[in-house]
Amino acid sequence: MSGTSWTDLENDATVAAYFVMLAAELVDQSYNKSESRRALASLIGRSEAAIEFKHRNISAVLKGMGEVWIVGYLPAFNFQWPLVDAVARWLSHNPAWMTRSASNHRMRSDRIRESPSLWIGPPPAQRNVEPPAELELMHRVASHFDAAGRDARNRSLGMAGEECVLASERATLRAFGRNDLAERVLWTSQEEGDGAGYDIFSFEPDGTVRLLEVKTTNGWERTPFHISRNELEVADLRREAWQLIRLWDFSREPRAFALRPPLANHVELTPTSFMASFDSKG
Repeated sequence: MSGTSWTDLENDATVAAYFVMLAAELVDQSYNKSESRRALASLIGRSEAAIEFKHRNISAVLKGMGEVWIVGYLPAFNFQWPLVDAVARWLSHNPAWMTRSASNHRMRSDRIRESPSLWIGPPPAQRNVEPPAELELMHRVASHFDAAGRDARNRSLGMAGEECVLASERATLRAFGRNDLAERVLWTSQEEGDGAGYDIFSFEPDGTVRLLEVKTTNGWERTPFHISRNELEVADLRREAWQLIRLWDFSREPRAFALRPPLANHVELTPTSFMASFDSKG
């Protein structure tokens, strides 16, 4: 069957086998890639080498979705769109996958409270590295799956990310001997609601105010995210204090970078919704 296009049945079987391994990996259970490939090869009649490369294609699709992928299957980006559809079918038939992470986020938050160090690096646009060649394709997949909207709707993920940054802010201030400031760090979004335009009220060690808006994803660092009009307005009004903290790869090993206003210097801002109201003619 070498050289022939993969059928939906072949893609579906390969995606299902991939997710069995990924699920095991995410809870630190052992599994055998070779055994999985051999079993799948006997089922669909494809070579183990072809299956291995298809698994790398699935990793690429998941990367574009802003999801985690199997560490040992490095993303390969020359996939065909029917494979994207196959991943979508698997997810639609297994809705628990997208909600599985609530307990994982809770465990992640517990570990972070015990060891709250979080290094916040520079954003991708400020590094002396060319954007990856697959960036346009990854954006296309992210848009198809609404990766930004999914993360925004995942409240357990958002709260766990905010708690991560909260713990890091307090730990940093204590490390500088500013216990007085650490006690005044406020989880604003939880204690005062979401309308402030930031999630955490914190300080620099010298007492300068920090207003931190936290955006969290399990995906890679360039996964798109949503930001509200109110958050943009507060960022513009409080430029000296406001920062966006982007947490990524959260379900495995949280990493972060900071964006300072104006955000248009770092990301492309695309309007995605409109306010609809009834005028006097209606």
